[in-house]
Amino acid sequence: MKTIVIQPNDANQRLDKFLTKSFPNLPQSMLYKSIRKKDIKCNGKRCEISTRLQPGDVLTLYLKDEFFQKEPKAYDFLKAPKKLSIVYEDENLLLLDKKPGLIVHPDEHYHFDSLIARVQHYLYDKGEYDPEAENSFAPALVNRIDRNTGGIVLAAKNAETLRILNEKLRARELTKKYLCVVCGKMPRQEDTLEGFLEKNESQNRVYISNRPTANTRSIRTRYRVLEERQGFSLLEVELLTGRTHQIRAHLASIGHPLAGDGKYGRNAVNKKTGFPYQALYSYYLQFSFTSDAGSLEYLRGREFRARDIWFLKEFRQWP
Repeated sequence: MKTIVIQPNDANQRLDKFLTKSFPNLPQSMLYKSIRKKDIKCNGKRCEISTRLQPGDVLTLYLKDEFFQKEPKAYDFLKAPKKLSIVYEDENLLLLDKKPGLIVHPDEHYHFDSLIARVQHYLYDKGEYDPEAENSFAPALVNRIDRNTGGIVLAAKNAETLRILNEKLRARELTKKYLCVVCGKMPRQEDTLEGFLEKNESQNRVYISNRPTANTRSIRTRYRVLEERQGFSLLEVELLTGRTHQIRAHLASIGHPLAGDGKYGRNAVNKKTGFPYQALYSYYLQFSFTSDAGSLEYLRGREFRARDIWFLKEFRQWP
Protein backbone atom coordinates (compact mmCIF):
# COMPACT_ATOMS: atom_id res chain seq x y z
CA MET A 1 0.00 0.00 0.00
CA LYS A 2 1.14 3.55 -0.68
CA THR A 3 -0.30 6.90 0.38
CA ILE A 4 0.31 10.12 -1.56
CA VAL A 5 -0.69 13.65 -0.59
CA ILE A 6 -1.21 15.80 -3.68
CA GLN A 7 1.06 18.85 -3.70
CA PRO A 8 0.36 22.13 -5.58
CA ASN A 9 2.61 21.11 -8.50
CA ASP A 10 0.58 17.90 -8.91
CA ALA A 11 -2.84 19.59 -8.84
CA ASN A 12 -5.32 19.98 -11.72
CA GLN A 13 -4.14 16.79 -13.43
CA ARG A 14 -6.33 13.85 -14.28
CA LEU A 15 -5.82 10.92 -11.91
CA ASP A 16 -4.63 8.54 -14.64
CA LYS A 17 -2.17 11.06 -16.09
CA PHE A 18 -0.69 11.77 -12.67
CA LEU A 19 -0.25 8.10 -11.82
CA THR A 20 1.27 7.30 -15.21
CA LYS A 21 3.93 9.99 -14.72
CA SER A 22 4.55 9.09 -11.09
CA PHE A 23 4.78 5.30 -11.43
CA PRO A 24 6.21 4.29 -14.82
CA ASN A 25 6.43 0.65 -13.64
CA LEU A 26 2.66 0.43 -13.27
CA PRO A 27 1.12 -1.00 -16.48
CA GLN A 28 -1.73 1.01 -17.96
CA SER A 29 -4.05 -1.99 -17.95
CA MET A 30 -3.46 -2.59 -14.24
CA LEU A 31 -3.84 1.13 -13.50
CA TYR A 32 -7.32 1.29 -15.05
CA LYS A 33 -8.34 -2.03 -13.53
CA SER A 34 -7.22 -0.90 -10.07
CA ILE A 35 -9.27 2.29 -10.35
CA ARG A 36 -12.36 0.30 -11.39
CA LYS A 37 -11.88 -2.21 -8.54
CA LYS A 38 -11.42 0.61 -5.98
CA ASP A 39 -7.84 -0.47 -5.25
CA ILE A 40 -6.99 3.17 -5.85
CA LYS A 41 -8.99 5.67 -3.78
CA CYS A 42 -9.02 9.43 -3.42
CA ASN A 43 -9.74 10.75 0.07
CA GLY A 44 -10.90 7.26 1.05
CA LYS A 45 -13.56 7.14 -1.65
CA ARG A 46 -13.98 5.62 -5.07
CA CYS A 47 -12.56 7.78 -7.85
CA GLU A 48 -12.72 7.92 -11.62
CA ILE A 49 -10.00 7.87 -14.26
CA SER A 50 -10.89 11.47 -15.08
CA THR A 51 -10.91 12.73 -11.46
CA ARG A 52 -9.12 16.10 -11.28
CA LEU A 53 -6.69 16.14 -8.38
CA GLN A 54 -6.62 19.06 -5.97
CA PRO A 55 -3.97 20.15 -3.43
CA GLY A 56 -4.34 18.16 -0.23
CA ASP A 57 -6.13 15.21 -1.82
CA VAL A 58 -4.95 11.90 -0.38
CA LEU A 59 -4.50 8.98 -2.76
CA THR A 60 -4.36 5.46 -1.35
CA LEU A 61 -2.99 2.76 -3.63
CA TYR A 62 -3.57 -0.84 -2.53
CA LEU A 63 -0.97 -2.31 -4.91
CA LYS A 64 2.21 -4.35 -4.68
CA ASP A 65 5.35 -2.44 -3.73
CA GLU A 66 7.11 -3.50 -6.93
CA PHE A 67 4.99 -1.03 -8.89
CA PHE A 68 6.23 1.87 -6.74
CA GLN A 69 9.94 1.18 -7.08
CA LYS A 70 11.95 3.75 -8.98
CA GLU A 71 15.39 3.27 -10.41
CA PRO A 72 18.10 5.42 -8.82
CA LYS A 73 18.55 8.48 -10.99
CA ALA A 74 21.71 10.15 -12.16
CA TYR A 75 20.24 13.45 -13.25
CA ASP A 76 21.33 14.34 -16.76
CA PHE A 77 20.69 18.04 -16.16
CA LEU A 78 23.60 18.12 -13.70
CA LYS A 79 25.93 17.48 -16.66
CA ALA A 80 24.87 20.77 -18.24
CA PRO A 81 26.57 24.08 -17.38
CA LYS A 82 24.72 26.41 -15.02
CA LYS A 83 25.56 29.44 -17.15
CA LEU A 84 22.43 31.51 -17.79
CA SER A 85 21.81 35.07 -18.91
CA ILE A 86 18.88 36.07 -16.70
CA VAL A 87 16.74 39.03 -17.75
CA TYR A 88 14.30 38.68 -14.82
CA GLU A 89 13.58 36.19 -12.04
CA ASP A 90 11.03 35.82 -9.25
CA GLU A 91 9.57 32.96 -7.23
CA ASN A 92 7.44 31.79 -10.18
CA LEU A 93 9.46 32.23 -13.34
CA LEU A 94 12.67 33.06 -15.16
CA LEU A 95 13.11 35.21 -18.26
CA LEU A 96 16.25 34.05 -20.01
CA ASP A 97 18.30 35.56 -22.81
CA LYS A 98 19.17 32.45 -24.84
CA LYS A 99 22.28 32.83 -26.95
CA PRO A 100 22.53 31.52 -30.54
CA GLY A 101 23.98 28.03 -30.83
CA LEU A 102 22.27 26.65 -27.70
CA ILE A 103 19.32 24.28 -28.16
CA VAL A 104 16.31 24.79 -25.89
CA HIS A 105 15.53 21.05 -25.47
CA PRO A 106 17.63 17.95 -26.16
CA ASP A 107 17.22 17.05 -29.84
CA GLU A 108 16.97 13.67 -31.56
CA HIS A 109 20.72 13.22 -31.31
CA TYR A 110 20.52 13.98 -27.59
CA HIS A 111 22.70 16.61 -26.10
CA PHE A 112 23.37 17.09 -22.39
CA ASP A 113 23.71 20.85 -22.77
CA SER A 114 20.37 22.52 -23.45
CA LEU A 115 18.61 25.57 -22.07
CA ILE A 116 16.12 23.52 -20.04
CA ALA A 117 18.94 21.41 -18.58
CA ARG A 118 20.76 24.59 -17.54
CA VAL A 119 17.59 25.94 -15.93
CA GLN A 120 17.03 22.74 -13.95
CA HIS A 121 20.68 22.61 -12.87
CA TYR A 122 20.51 26.26 -11.77
CA LEU A 123 17.31 25.76 -9.76
CA TYR A 124 18.57 22.49 -8.28
CA ASP A 125 21.69 24.22 -6.94
CA LYS A 126 19.53 27.06 -5.56
CA GLY A 127 17.38 24.54 -3.72
CA GLU A 128 14.29 25.52 -5.70
CA TYR A 129 13.99 22.23 -7.56
CA ASP A 130 14.24 18.80 -5.94
CA PRO A 131 13.31 15.98 -8.33
CA GLU A 132 12.89 13.57 -5.41
CA ALA A 133 10.23 15.79 -3.86
CA GLU A 134 8.21 16.08 -7.09
CA ASN A 135 5.80 13.41 -8.24
CA SER A 136 5.23 14.65 -11.77
CA PHE A 137 6.52 18.22 -12.27
CA ALA A 138 9.84 19.57 -13.49
CA PRO A 139 10.67 23.21 -14.35
CA ALA A 140 9.75 23.74 -18.00
CA LEU A 141 10.08 26.22 -20.85
CA VAL A 142 6.98 28.04 -22.07
CA ASN A 143 8.20 29.11 -25.52
CA ARG A 144 10.85 27.84 -27.92
CA ILE A 145 13.49 29.52 -30.05
CA ASP A 146 15.53 27.91 -32.85
CA ARG A 147 19.06 26.80 -32.01
CA ASN A 148 20.69 29.59 -34.03
CA THR A 149 18.26 32.33 -32.99
CA GLY A 150 18.79 34.27 -29.78
CA GLY A 151 16.31 35.92 -27.47
CA ILE A 152 13.98 35.81 -24.51
CA VAL A 153 12.66 32.43 -23.36
CA LEU A 154 10.25 31.97 -20.44
CA ALA A 155 10.80 29.21 -17.87
CA ALA A 156 8.18 28.23 -15.27
CA LYS A 157 9.29 27.19 -11.79
CA ASN A 158 5.98 25.61 -10.79
CA ALA A 159 3.00 23.91 -12.38
CA GLU A 160 0.52 26.76 -11.86
CA THR A 161 2.84 29.24 -13.57
CA LEU A 162 3.37 26.83 -16.47
CA ARG A 163 -0.39 26.37 -16.90
CA ILE A 164 -1.12 30.12 -16.83
CA LEU A 165 1.69 31.08 -19.21
CA ASN A 166 0.78 28.32 -21.66
CA GLU A 167 -2.79 29.67 -21.69
CA LYS A 168 -1.55 33.24 -22.22
CA LEU A 169 0.77 32.13 -25.03
CA ARG A 170 -2.08 30.33 -26.82
CA ALA A 171 -4.37 33.34 -26.35
CA ARG A 172 -1.64 35.65 -27.72
CA GLU A 173 -1.54 37.65 -24.47
CA LEU A 174 2.27 37.70 -24.56
CA THR A 175 3.66 40.27 -26.98
CA LYS A 176 7.02 39.32 -28.50
CA LYS A 177 9.06 41.46 -30.87
CA TYR A 178 12.18 40.59 -32.83
CA LEU A 179 15.11 42.49 -34.30
CA CYS A 180 16.63 41.27 -37.54
CA VAL A 181 18.94 42.40 -40.32
CA VAL A 182 17.69 41.66 -43.82
CA CYS A 183 19.22 42.01 -47.27
CA GLY A 184 18.13 45.02 -49.30
CA LYS A 185 15.94 48.04 -48.77
CA MET A 186 12.34 47.30 -47.82
CA PRO A 187 9.61 48.55 -50.18
CA ARG A 188 7.81 50.28 -47.29
CA GLN A 189 9.00 51.67 -43.97
CA GLU A 190 6.38 49.52 -42.24
CA ASP A 191 3.93 46.93 -43.45
CA THR A 192 1.98 43.79 -42.54
CA LEU A 193 2.82 40.84 -44.78
CA GLU A 194 0.31 38.05 -45.40
CA GLY A 195 0.75 34.64 -46.93
CA PHE A 196 0.45 30.89 -46.50
CA LEU A 197 3.07 28.59 -45.01
CA GLU A 198 3.61 24.89 -45.67
CA LYS A 199 5.95 22.89 -43.45
CA ASN A 200 8.19 20.15 -44.84
CA GLU A 201 9.22 17.99 -41.89
CA SER A 202 11.77 15.88 -43.79
CA GLN A 203 13.62 18.98 -45.02
CA ASN A 204 13.17 20.90 -41.75
CA ARG A 205 12.08 23.97 -43.68
CA VAL A 206 8.93 25.78 -44.74
CA TYR A 207 7.62 27.20 -47.99
CA ILE A 208 5.60 30.38 -48.46
CA SER A 209 2.91 30.91 -51.10
CA ASN A 210 0.22 33.47 -51.91
CA ARG A 211 -2.59 30.95 -52.14
CA PRO A 212 -3.95 28.51 -49.55
CA THR A 213 -3.88 24.75 -50.04
CA ALA A 214 -4.92 21.81 -47.88
CA ASN A 215 -1.43 21.75 -46.34
CA THR A 216 -0.85 25.45 -45.68
CA ARG A 217 -1.55 27.68 -42.69
CA SER A 218 -2.12 31.42 -42.95
CA ILE A 219 0.61 33.74 -41.67
CA ARG A 220 0.82 37.46 -40.87
CA THR A 221 4.10 39.25 -40.18
CA ARG A 222 4.35 42.94 -39.21
CA TYR A 223 7.63 44.81 -39.67
CA ARG A 224 9.02 48.32 -39.15
CA VAL A 225 12.30 49.61 -40.61
CA LEU A 226 14.61 51.04 -37.92
CA GLU A 227 17.86 51.67 -39.84
CA GLU A 228 19.39 51.14 -43.28
CA ARG A 229 23.10 50.59 -44.00
CA GLN A 230 25.18 49.25 -46.89
CA GLY A 231 22.25 47.61 -48.66
CA PHE A 232 20.88 46.02 -45.47
CA SER A 233 17.92 46.97 -43.26
CA LEU A 234 17.44 46.61 -39.51
CA LEU A 235 13.83 45.66 -38.78
CA GLU A 236 11.63 45.31 -35.76
CA VAL A 237 9.24 42.43 -36.42
CA GLU A 238 6.10 41.25 -34.63
CA LEU A 239 4.54 37.88 -35.37
CA LEU A 240 0.77 38.15 -35.66
CA THR A 241 0.77 34.38 -36.17
CA GLY A 242 3.42 32.09 -34.76
CA ARG A 243 4.61 29.45 -37.23
CA THR A 244 7.87 27.56 -37.67
CA HIS A 245 10.60 29.71 -39.30
CA GLN A 246 7.94 32.32 -40.08
CA ILE A 247 10.11 35.45 -39.98
CA ARG A 248 12.98 33.86 -41.89
CA ALA A 249 10.86 32.33 -44.62
CA HIS A 250 8.30 35.13 -44.97
CA LEU A 251 10.91 37.87 -45.46
CA ALA A 252 12.93 35.64 -47.80
CA SER A 253 9.80 35.02 -49.89
CA ILE A 254 9.54 38.74 -50.73
CA GLY A 255 13.23 38.98 -51.64
CA HIS A 256 14.66 40.11 -48.29
CA PRO A 257 16.23 37.11 -46.53
CA LEU A 258 17.94 37.51 -43.19
CA ALA A 259 21.67 38.20 -43.23
CA GLY A 260 23.56 35.10 -42.13
CA ASP A 261 20.67 32.72 -42.83
CA GLY A 262 22.12 29.61 -44.48
CA LYS A 263 18.73 27.96 -45.01
CA TYR A 264 16.62 30.74 -46.54
CA GLY A 265 19.33 33.29 -47.38
CA ARG A 266 22.02 33.92 -49.96
CA ASN A 267 25.39 32.32 -49.26
CA ALA A 268 27.33 34.88 -51.33
CA VAL A 269 25.83 37.73 -49.29
CA ASN A 270 26.24 35.86 -46.01
CA LYS A 271 29.98 35.47 -46.58
CA LYS A 272 30.32 39.25 -46.93
CA THR A 273 28.67 39.90 -43.57
CA GLY A 274 30.67 37.25 -41.71
CA PHE A 275 27.62 36.54 -39.53
CA PRO A 276 27.83 32.99 -38.09
CA TYR A 277 24.04 32.77 -37.56
CA GLN A 278 20.92 34.37 -38.96
CA ALA A 279 20.69 37.93 -37.64
CA LEU A 280 17.47 37.41 -35.68
CA TYR A 281 16.79 38.09 -32.00
CA SER A 282 13.63 37.88 -29.89
CA TYR A 283 14.54 40.99 -27.93
CA TYR A 284 11.25 42.20 -26.40
CA LEU A 285 8.51 40.60 -24.27
CA GLN A 286 5.44 42.20 -22.73
CA PHE A 287 2.89 40.53 -20.49
CA SER A 288 -0.05 42.07 -22.33
CA PHE A 289 -2.79 40.24 -20.42
CA THR A 290 -6.36 40.91 -21.53
CA SER A 291 -7.90 38.39 -19.13
CA ASP A 292 -7.32 37.37 -15.52
CA ALA A 293 -3.83 35.98 -14.91
CA GLY A 294 -4.44 34.55 -11.44
CA SER A 295 -1.25 34.34 -9.40
CA LEU A 296 0.70 36.09 -12.18
CA GLU A 297 -1.52 39.17 -12.26
CA TYR A 298 1.39 41.22 -10.85
CA LEU A 299 3.12 40.89 -14.25
CA ARG A 300 0.31 42.59 -16.18
CA GLY A 301 1.72 45.26 -18.50
CA ARG A 302 5.35 44.66 -17.57
CA GLU A 303 7.84 44.61 -20.42
CA PHE A 304 11.39 43.29 -20.71
CA ARG A 305 14.20 43.62 -23.24
CA ALA A 306 17.31 41.64 -24.03
CA ARG A 307 20.29 43.98 -24.11
CA ASP A 308 23.18 41.99 -25.60
CA ILE A 309 22.13 41.51 -29.23
CA TRP A 310 25.18 40.12 -30.99
CA PHE A 311 24.72 41.59 -34.47
CA LEU A 312 23.69 45.16 -33.57
CA LYS A 313 27.14 46.55 -32.81
CA GLU A 314 28.62 45.22 -36.05
CA PHE A 315 25.67 46.41 -38.13
CA ARG A 316 25.95 49.93 -36.72
CA GLN A 317 29.66 50.06 -37.56
CA TRP A 318 28.94 49.58 -41.25
CA PRO A 319 29.32 52.94 -43.10
